[in-house]
Amino acid sequence: MARVRRRGVRAIALLTAALLVTACGPVTERRSPELRMGYDSLDGTLPVWPPRGSLAGDAAATRAVTEAVRAWRSPIDDRAHLPSSGILWSGEVGGAPLALVVADVPGESASWLLQLDGSGGRYRVDRATEYTDPGYLAYADVLPVQLPDGRRYLTSGRVERLLGPDGRALMVTDGLSARAAVPACAAVPVTATLRATESLPRGRAADRLLDLGTATTDPRYPLVRDETGSGRRALDGLDTCVLADERGPFGSIPRRIGDRDAPRSVPESWPMEKVTVRAIGEMALGGGDDPGDLEQLSWETDAGTMTSVVYRPAGDGPPVVSPADRSNPLQTYVLPVPGQPLVVLTWRGNRDATLAVPPGTPRLVDRPGLVVVPMPAAKQTFSLAGAEKTYYRSVGGR
Repeated sequence: MARVRRRGVRAIALLTAALLVTACGPVTERRSPELRMGYDSLDGTLPVWPPRGSLAGDAAATRAVTEAVRAWRSPIDDRAHLPSSGILWSGEVGGAPLALVVADVPGESASWLLQLDGSGGRYRVDRATEYTDPGYLAYADVLPVQLPDGRRYLTSGRVERLLGPDGRALMVTDGLSARAAVPACAAVPVTATLRATESLPRGRAADRLLDLGTATTDPRYPLVRDETGSGRRALDGLDTCVLADERGPFGSIPRRIGDRDAPRSVPESWPMEKVTVRAIGEMALGGGDDPGDLEQLSWETDAGTMTSVVYRPAGDGPPVVSPADRSNPLQTYVLPVPGQPLVVLTWRGNRDATLAVPPGTPRLVDRPGLVVVPMPAAKQTFSLAGAEKTYYRSVGGR
């Protein structure tokens, strides 16, 4: 129901943007237009993002922000389309000018949240995070803000109350929250209470998000939707800086533009919502150690469902995570256990499914739906024979 609501509001936001562009005739952008203050997205009669901040009415500040956004380019050299972008907040925090802009980048079909610093009398884009669902930022309700003193949040006109990671209400002034106690490398919950509106007649007591930590680097967007709370449970005890690493689940599948990897863009494996976990078995390492737990993480990205495995040792050692694997009938994961790298193969076990491994390969774990083998020194291929089709997956050497 909430997803339908958001898609509906998104449609309103995008329709408004389209009307603003087409009403002026050709789409070609003239030099003169300035960014609007606020954003023309409505939920019934309620403005979702009205102009806010002490400098919202300052014409000089608006012009300076517009020029900075006009000069900004994305990592692949695309620019913002000013008529369908907007300044959500313009004011001062701690004596320094700050502006927050939702930038529509049609070339990438994406929304960008630009954070501009106006210190020294001239604005510049200080941070730029991308959300690969076009239009999302225009109908979202909580947006991340990273300042020198830590994390804050900008809230929409629908938000009545915002709870920080400790479950306590954050003070919100003119839409901008007080500092929240968000760690650098751990996922913590942020929960908004939404007022009753046309799209949500009964309001919503708990609109849940996960903040992946203040060490999340641009252009990766740090907030993940967590409607059921499953993501909070799934990421409990995991280092989000490790998850975001180029060898970790969230950062390991680079975005491709044309026939090339785009390492400066948001990875295709970056999570957007529906992070879940399921237990898949136990595994003892080191010749007699107590067995640790093997889990399978699953999450949604704009490129589809991604999965990885997590090994949680029985002792005090940190969890070990694999790179991401796109959802497949036969999942293959390289698990970099220190001193003993492994290949974990999982599938939905049934009577008709038979896994074949190369001759002579020892099976450290062999159960229906789960096989663990040592990482091969050379490329090897594994196959899963089903009732109607056989699936093949290859794993390279060290």
